[in-house]
Amino acid sequence: MFNDRADAGRRLSEKLRAANIPRSAVVLGIPRGGVAVAAEVARELDLPLDVVASAKVGAPGNAEYAIGAVAADGEVYANPVSGFSAEDVRNFSGPALAKVRHSLAEFRAGMPPLDLEDRTAVVVDDGLATGLTALAAVEYVRRAGAERVVLAVPVASLGSIHSLESSADELVVVEVPPGFSAVGQFYRHFGQTEDAEVSALLAQAAQRTLGS
Repeated sequence: MFNDRADAGRRLSEKLRAANIPRSAVVLGIPRGGVAVAAEVARELDLPLDVVASAKVGAPGNAEYAIGAVAADGEVYANPVSGFSAEDVRNFSGPALAKVRHSLAEFRAGMPPLDLEDRTAVVVDDGLATGLTALAAVEYVRRAGAERVVLAVPVASLGSIHSLESSADELVVVEVPPGFSAVGQFYRHFGQTEDAEVSALLAQAAQRTLGS
């Protein structure tokens, strides 16, 4: 059980210290809650912080049911148990993709994305349930040129680990508990992370990097 996302980030950092993360690595948080965890990881490991955005694509008529996920470049990933094909997901992905691109522009506030070419990218979320959005993020980071992709989360379901272990070069997870139903059940405080908080965390990290 984690107290909050900051606590989860600190505990995740302890696991990452044993993962041979180079000084040239970049930490990338998946908005919004993942950025709060990633900010602590970046601070503890003294690494730069950026965002990598992806979003679930909801079923027509039932937006809460994820039929897939979309990355910032429009690449889609179908939920294999949803009954929808990748082409179906692509057809329904417009609103989610627009939201991803709008969020990235707002969070970065005019700052360019960090260069990932030939670097280790540590992709961080606050937890993995299905792992669909994390999969979209990991694959996007690889297309952006990262040499090694480490997916790091405080808590994950066993099923999500199985679905992602062949996508990331390494998975770092603090807890893989039995009886997993939702990420929030493993946090004492799991309030929604607001857009303004994400922007502030990124700005603080940028200032720290410039000052180092």
